[in-house]
Amino acid sequence: MFIEERHRAILKLLDQKGRITTGEMQELFGISYDSAKRDLRILEEKGLLKRTHGGAIQMHSVGWSGQTHEKTGRERAENVKENYLDIAVRAIEEIGSQEVIYLTAASVGYLMAQNMPDDKIITVVTNSIAIAEELRKKRNITVILSGGEMSANGSFYDGFSMDILKRFHYDKCFITSACISVKAGISVQRSNNVELLNNVIKNSRKVYGLYPVEKIGMDSVITVCGLDSLDVLITDGEAAEKDLQEFRDAGVAVIVAGGVRE
Repeated sequence: MFIEERHRAILKLLDQKGRITTGEMQELFGISYDSAKRDLRILEEKGLLKRTHGGAIQMHSVGWSGQTHEKTGRERAENVKENYLDIAVRAIEEIGSQEVIYLTAASVGYLMAQNMPDDKIITVVTNSIAIAEELRKKRNITVILSGGEMSANGSFYDGFSMDILKRFHYDKCFITSACISVKAGISVQRSNNVELLNNVIKNSRKVYGLYPVEKIGMDSVITVCGLDSLDVLITDGEAAEKDLQEFRDAGVAVIVAGGVRE
């Protein structure tokens, strides 16, 4: 197989699966580890994929949505990969007793809600009905749900909700978005998230960004804020070290959850 044919096959596999490892490439194409790494480097330099630790993931367009806007965090959490749970569980370790936190309405926020401890007194502010309902079962957690006009995904983003959220002050907020990069900062696909995130970030003593490898080093349509608004990035073991070092160099503390997967 010529190298050009192999590259086309790699990109086809990424279209089908979203990711590939160097081990899979070695087995499928009968090539060495160094050749697999070289192929991924060449394709990344052409902007056709994004290298990770041990492989690569699909490079999405700026406007890519994944068709998840109308799903609740609970519905999205049913289909996310194991790395989302790793990040959620690790993020919970950062929460102290008696703290007031904001919890993102995204799937990683729902996974945090599912795994909240029973031995810490916590106040959680959220704009997600699914998260509020999950936390309602825990006697040690006080839940504050922003109101207003509910969107199709069971969350609140309108002016009423913004007015409520900006009145609160948080010890810590746990947020995510479509993408994060050193160049573009925190970016989103829809404008209704911009005001919400900026309000929460402004009123938080410490800001945690929860970003699986699929969102690292990529840009979406609208920048919410720069990296100077983020204190800590929590990601998973597939994130490339070169990307994580760029975040550290920009002044963001990095926590890798779940260990490195081969």
